[in-house]
This record gives sequence, structure tokens and C-alpha cells, in this order.
Amino acid sequence: MENLQSGSDALFILLGAIMVLAMHAGFAFLEVGTVRKKNQVNALVKIICDFATSTVVYFFIGYSVAYGVDFFQSAETLAQKNGYELVKFFFLLTFAAAIPAIISGGIAERASFYPQLVATAIFVALIYPFFEGIVWNGNYGVQSWIENQFGAQFHDFAGSVVVHAMGGWLALGAVLTLGARHGRYSKSGQIQAHPPSSIPFLALGAWILTVGWFGFNVMSAQTIEAISGLVAVNSLMAMVGGILAALIAGKNDPGFVHNGPLAGLVAVCAGSDVMHPLGALITGIVAGGLFVWTFTLTQNKWRIDDVLGVWPLHGLCGAWGGIAAGIFGLQALGGIGGVTFAAQLVGTLMGIAVALTGGFVVYGLLKATVGIRLSQEEEYQGADLSIHKISSEPSYD
Repeated sequence: MENLQSGSDALFILLGAIMVLAMHAGFAFLEVGTVRKKNQVNALVKIICDFATSTVVYFFIGYSVAYGVDFFQSAETLAQKNGYELVKFFFLLTFAAAIPAIISGGIAERASFYPQLVATAIFVALIYPFFEGIVWNGNYGVQSWIENQFGAQFHDFAGSVVVHAMGGWLALGAVLTLGARHGRYSKSGQIQAHPPSSIPFLALGAWILTVGWFGFNVMSAQTIEAISGLVAVNSLMAMVGGILAALIAGKNDPGFVHNGPLAGLVAVCAGSDVMHPLGALITGIVAGGLFVWTFTLTQNKWRIDDVLGVWPLHGLCGAWGGIAAGIFGLQALGGIGGVTFAAQLVGTLMGIAVALTGGFVVYGLLKATVGIRLSQEEEYQGADLSIHKISSEPSYD
């Protein structure tokens, strides 16, 4: 029975890892459909190379920083309990690799290729695992301090703050340091529109992410015994809430509609195991509206050239999710309890501070040393030809 239990757990978390791995295809196609045609190849190559880089640095450094575990042992030792610790690493790696995948959408169309891989390595080896270990492994006694001060530990079941807000606020530092695409905003005040290159690809990316998200959330239980149907239904309710809010607030715009479910799912991650489904629905509705409003505000008023809107989508909706867990997770509002609003607010602000500081420091250093963006000529030509020497649909005589 023990062997059956360990084998079942290993299979369970492996399936979760595969579902979240598939989400990286979603990140890729969401970016492919949103950027201009001359940057589609670059979007695809960035995501897959970011994942490879993330795997190597998380294996050798990041996982140890977060959990104090390394794999410098014999294969026989690693294979114990059906290799559960290895597939757990695989599962958590897919979360870590989401950080550069999120950032990629914000810096699209003008970022240099290899400096971004360097940034990916630093984020996944050090900055992300630092905060991941604080929240999910109790490192440095921070969770104990929060519990003593505010009545409960900071609760983030599946990463609204640990993954999404972290990625979104790191991306904000990257976008501001990098600067806007050439010609996006003129000195006279005009805004040059860059419409999506392919709504079908954008929609495909959104659908892949949405389906994979149920592995992201539900399988964060990490064992068969801990699995909860409540997490699945709460994810569903937040997803549809995000869609409907984005449909209405975005006035039928297909880009907003297909980012709506992602906004809802980002927000519900933290409290998906403690909310009532109605609370999850409200969380998703707020997230969908928040994304549309802040995306429009950042692009048109503040002139922050965040191409896919990853700061509004992941940074702000992720922060809302961290706080929402402290509202709709309360027993007074139909939740399971075990959370407090103050603890959720403090943990969320802590994640924002770590990410924002890390983003500005890393990209500031890279900008001052090796540079972080394409030349104006390379950007005009497009990242596909400038970096990869081929377009997405090369024509031949």
C-alpha cells in the first residue's frame, strides 16, 4: 500500500507538471498572436529558451535556495519513493519558469536576446526562489513573524503572489528600464497603435493557458490525499467571472476577452482552496475589470509600453488575488478560514517589494553593462530577422 501511495502521488504531481509545462506553449502563442508579425519567431524562441535556462539554474541553484534540497546524490537514492522528490522538482520548476515567460510578454519586440537569458538565470536561480522559500517553505522565519503579528500566515495556495505578482512586478521594472518601442509614443502626444498580428494565435494561447491552469491550481495540492474539488470549481468560477467582466468592460474587444479568463485565474490562485465559489466568482469579476481598466490606463495615459499588459494581468491581478484570499477566505464570507486580511496584505506587499527591487536592480545592471535592447534599425527590421535571421513565413522564389 505504501508503494501504491507513493507511486500514485508521483504520477499525480507528474501529470500536474506536464499540464503546467503545456502552459508555456500558451505563453508562447499568446505572445505570438499579440506582437507584430516581424517578431513572432522571436516570441517562440524566447519562451522555449527561457524554459531551458530556467531548468538548469533551478536544478543547480534555485530549488536549493527555496527548499534546501539538492540532487547531488546517486540515482538509486533519487529513485526512492518512485522518484517523487524529482517530479516535485519538475512541478515546481514549471512554476519558476513562468517568471521569465511572463516577463517576455512585457518586453516583446525590442529586447536583446542573450541579456534576457542572463536576467532569466538570475531571477530563477536567486530572486524568485528567495521569496518562494519564504512563503512555501517557511524560510527565515518570516511566516512565523506574520502569524504572530497578524493572526495567520500569509496564504498563497497556488501562487497569485509567489508566481504571478512576482513575474508581473519584475516585468514592470524591465519595461520601465527598457523604454517604449520606437515610434510607439510621439513627442506631440500621438499614440501609434500596434494591433495584434493574429487573433487566432492569441486565442489559442489563452485557451492552452486556461486548460493548463487547472493543473497549476488543483495539483498544487501535490499529493492525491490532499486534492480538492473546491479548488477546481473555484478556478472555474473565477475564470468565467474574468471572461464576462472583460467582455463588458472591454466592449467586445477579443484581446480583452481572451485575457479575461487569465486575469480571473491569476487572482484566484492564492485563495482557491479556502474561498466559496461565489467568492471566487467575485474575485474573477474584479480581476477581469481591473485588467481592462489598468491596461488601458498604462498604455494610453501613463505610456508604459507593456506589450501584453503583463503588469496589469499578472502584477496587479496577482496582488488583488493575494488580498482577495484574505477577504473571501474568511468564514464570515463563506470561506474556510485560517486567513486574515492583514496577513494577506503584508505578504502581498512583501512580494511586490522583492520583485520590484529585483527587476530594477537586475535590468539596471544589465543596461549599464551589456545593454538590454535592440538598436533602432534592428527593432524596425524586427527581432525575427535581426536575431534569428528568418521570418515566421519566409517566402521563396
